[in-house]
Parts: sequence; structure tokens; C-alpha cells
Amino acid sequence: MSWLQRLAEVNEQDWLPLGTPAFVAATLGIALVAFLANTGQRWVFLLDNANLALHEAGHPIFGLLLGDRITVYGGTLAQLLFPVAAAATFWRRREALSFALCAVWLFENFWNIARYMADARAQVLPLVGSGEHDWTEIFSRWGVLGRDTGIAGFVTLLGWLGVLIAWGWLARRWWLERELGQH
Repeated sequence: MSWLQRLAEVNEQDWLPLGTPAFVAATLGIALVAFLANTGQRWVFLLDNANLALHEAGHPIFGLLLGDRITVYGGTLAQLLFPVAAAATFWRRREALSFALCAVWLFENFWNIARYMADARAQVLPLVGSGEHDWTEIFSRWGVLGRDTGIAGFVTLLGWLGVLIAWGWLARRWWLERELGQH
């Protein structure tokens, strides 16, 4: 049995029931998040305030743990690691809805990170606190500052793909339950 077959087998085992009302509510919520994150102010109040807090906390935490050179990466790492840890917890607990919503949260972060990346040369986004623009420093270190908007476009695309895959996985879970008559 291949690792992919084993993963599919594990994926089908003992998930908590999802139910149609929860699936519909999640679908509407995911659509609302995608809309708010990609139109107007491009800010989803609850998620993005949490993401910003995690981002800002990540700088000193990673800096203290891993050294000054890592500090600039700490913000983005923290805002990604927290939803990954939450998603992993819900995966282990076999809570499909919570897992999928944490995956959407993770990939919603990609849209804001991409927006921040795209601003690396222009530096017009308001920053919290003082100091340098994270992605200006990071892209300068990597020698790709002139490609900030192209990289940001790719990260935006990854965000969309991730959100759609998370929703598709949740839809598949819901459909399988329906087919098996579990709700």
C-alpha cells in the first residue's frame, strides 16, 4: 500500500459528524472571508487582527529563541504556525469542520502576507511600531527585491488554492457523510 493510499485511508476514519447546517454555514463564512480579504479594505476584522497580533508577537519570540537574524522572519512564521498548530490539533481530534476552518485561516494569511510582500519596494502600507519593512529586508537579503510584486502574486495564488482545497475537502467530507447516511 502506497503512502497516498494510507493517507486516504486515515482520512476516512472516524471523523466527527459534520451535518448540512454546519457545512452551509462554513461555506457562507468561507465565501465572506474570501470576499472581505480581497475587496475594499482587504481586512477581515477578527481574523486579521488576530493575525496581526500573532505577527507582532512572533518577532521578539523568534528573535529571543533563535537570534537576531531570525527576528524579521518571526512575524510571518508566527502568523502561519499558529493556524497550522490549530489545524493539526483538530486533525488529530478528527473534527473536520474545525480543521477545514483552520486551514482556511492559514491560507487567508497568505493574502495578507502577499499584500505586505507586494509593498516591499513602495512601502506605503502603514506599519505597526517603528523599524524596517519586514519584506523589504527579507527580499533584499535574498536579492529579489525587484520581484516583490511577482512573488506576492504567486503567494496570493497559493492562498486562493489553499482556501479552495480546504473548502473542497470539507465539501467532500460532507458529501461522504450524506452518501453514507450518517446525518
